[in-house]
Amino acid sequence: MAVQQTISPVDGSIYVERELADPARVEAALARAVTAQEAWRETPIGQRARYCSAMVDAIVARRDALAEELTWQMGRPIAAGGGEIGGFEERARGMIGLAEAALAPVELPDKPGFTRYITREPLGVSFIVAPWNFPFMTAVNAIVPALMAGNAVILKHSAQTPLCAERLQEAFDAAGLPDGVFQHLHLSHAATEALIRDARIDHVSFTGSVGGGEMVERNAAGRFIATGLELGGKDPAYVRADADLDEAVPGVMDGAFFNSGQSCCGIERIYVHRDLYDAFVERAVAWVRELRLGNPTDPATTLGPVVKPAAADFVRGQVEEAVTAGARAWIDPGDYPLSRPGSAYLAPQVLTGVDHSMRVMREESFGPVVGIMPVEDDEEAVRLMNDSDFGLTAAVFTRDIAAGEALARRLEAGTVFTNRCDYLDPELAWTGVKQSGRGCSLSRLGYETLTRPKSFHLKH
Repeated sequence: MAVQQTISPVDGSIYVERELADPARVEAALARAVTAQEAWRETPIGQRARYCSAMVDAIVARRDALAEELTWQMGRPIAAGGGEIGGFEERARGMIGLAEAALAPVELPDKPGFTRYITREPLGVSFIVAPWNFPFMTAVNAIVPALMAGNAVILKHSAQTPLCAERLQEAFDAAGLPDGVFQHLHLSHAATEALIRDARIDHVSFTGSVGGGEMVERNAAGRFIATGLELGGKDPAYVRADADLDEAVPGVMDGAFFNSGQSCCGIERIYVHRDLYDAFVERAVAWVRELRLGNPTDPATTLGPVVKPAAADFVRGQVEEAVTAGARAWIDPGDYPLSRPGSAYLAPQVLTGVDHSMRVMREESFGPVVGIMPVEDDEEAVRLMNDSDFGLTAAVFTRDIAAGEALARRLEAGTVFTNRCDYLDPELAWTGVKQSGRGCSLSRLGYETLTRPKSFHLKH
């Protein structure tokens, strides 16, 4: 039997070992899901909501214990761990609340002699592949709306955070959800691909890398099923000449360094109007120097390790290449004894003198580093912000809200902000453009991707 190991970035120890599901177990799960969905699709939305709400209650009740498990699985400081459960609750309850209206039949104007309407029909079995960086929040984006829409769910969580899948299963079981409606499987890459190809899977939701998204599309090709793909990001922020630096600096820098920069919608590129550039850089560097890199189980730690040593070394490589090409690194890694090659602990870094020829300004870093460039005006800012293969979010910091909104309309991103960043509002559609993915989750619109329209044309 193949075994999956979770190596904790905290100390390099094996934190979790789990047997991977063999073909017989996968087959049994699929059969249960198909059978369970036939009854679940007929379950009233109000009853679905009660099951899902009880699941959320069960997760919230275990907030502290789950926060500690998160720290050991993926390295987030314990002081920030409970916030993920808060975000999980907000998204779950938000989507539960939107379900009835979003799934209601579309009524059409009267037409003599006919009754006409459109219903939203569940797709069947939804296969959800969730990532490790925000393992509860990203998973719930797909799980709760899929269930509320009348689908059965099979969850494959990241090998880095397998306990999250198990805790969700326990919470649904405690809620009394009918057997087979929600299941989790620990799967190898090959088994994951095989499951996507199975004719009984009707929808795939994937959050992860661009390469992972290509894998989903390759295995789903020719089956004409719905897929939702949230992939990479290289999200920009622009600080206009009229921005309030007291708000812009902590807002942008927290967006860049929270979760050690391991956020799909984290800020990875900063553009600052030349009039504010020097002041912004000075304050930004001072802000970063206040971060405390350390063991994430220590409540005083504000910057934990990244997920694994290879991820840290990837960022180190980006930084070294940029400095060799003429960039200035403002933070001395020597001030952070834990940060050394081959370790998951990585000193934060702020770079200036960067440009778009450098990997650190083009490739997703997914670590505690950010490059800052001066711009002459709004036009240059928009050009540089859009000069990317990605387009998940983008942010403009300005006192002139009308000007910020006008700039936001020109930005190639699924979500645009003014005066905030790195946030997901469950009542707004979550989507990306270019290599940041396809499809839509959350909001009322998210339910459209989890259902199919069925038209009723009834002649009297």
